[in-house]
Amino acid sequence: MRAAYIEAYGAIDDVVRVGERPEPTVGATEVLIGVRRASVNPIDHIVASGALQAVNPVAMPLVLGNDAAGVVVATGEAVTRFEIGDEVYSRVHPTTSGAFADYVAVEQDLVALKPASLDFDEAASLPLVALTAWQGLVERAGLSAGQRVLIHAGSGGVGSIAIQLARHLGAQITTTVSADAAEQAREHGAHQVVDYRTRKFEEVDGEFDVVLDTLGGETQERSYGVLKRGGVLVSTVFVPKAQEMAARHGIRVEPFFMRPSGEQLERLAALVDAGAVRPYLDRSYDLDETMDALRYSASKRAKGKIVINVS
Repeated sequence: MRAAYIEAYGAIDDVVRVGERPEPTVGATEVLIGVRRASVNPIDHIVASGALQAVNPVAMPLVLGNDAAGVVVATGEAVTRFEIGDEVYSRVHPTTSGAFADYVAVEQDLVALKPASLDFDEAASLPLVALTAWQGLVERAGLSAGQRVLIHAGSGGVGSIAIQLARHLGAQITTTVSADAAEQAREHGAHQVVDYRTRKFEEVDGEFDVVLDTLGGETQERSYGVLKRGGVLVSTVFVPKAQEMAARHGIRVEPFFMRPSGEQLERLAALVDAGAVRPYLDRSYDLDETMDALRYSASKRAKGKIVINVS
């Protein structure tokens, strides 16, 4: 099968290859997905760089890619949830089999039927970012109707879905974006949009119940000051001195790393088909152009998701 893979860690231009790789074997509880589309996430080029090798060592060669949408072409003998021909989507387990390939083998518990209202491009764009938004806002923050939430980077993959999910939950939403993404953020449901290049989010009146941080660094540090006592900072990146900062500001600090979940993808598919959440795509590349797709992701210029046309 054709796949985009690495044999060593390093810069995108130096290590990413597209070529033939063995088709993955299918375990007893796995499904083999014939991948139609995959999507790119920042973690893909971060993994390729080797930045995570100390905490998440993997065997080489490594097929890249975390999000897949396609058709089930084979099932393990113990699979009960899917049949050959099912159209599915998944946040795959990339340490065993990546999504930038003709085929990917995935545990059935990490797979869900794709939303019926979406094509494969749109479905592939959702798993990682939608699961991140769900686990951050619903599981970690417990966001509820009437609460005020500040969502950083509202034009990104996670941010655009988080805005829509927060709207569905009935929250009052403020987001930080660049001026050229402001209208997009409003269309997704943001009530207040802050152009981070010309205005500080600390200047917004009132305090927030929840901050969703996907940026870290200075933005994270400044976010403590806008939370009300009893509020919660949810972060997908490292939080220095998390417990100390929580005690100092009288808040909860919830750093987390998204986990794959087919059950949650089923819930999200229902929201999508009900019209509550829609993906937002930036551009697409062919599998042979995976290096270009990763470069574009690393540039941080994307306004929405980047999709790879596998077959």
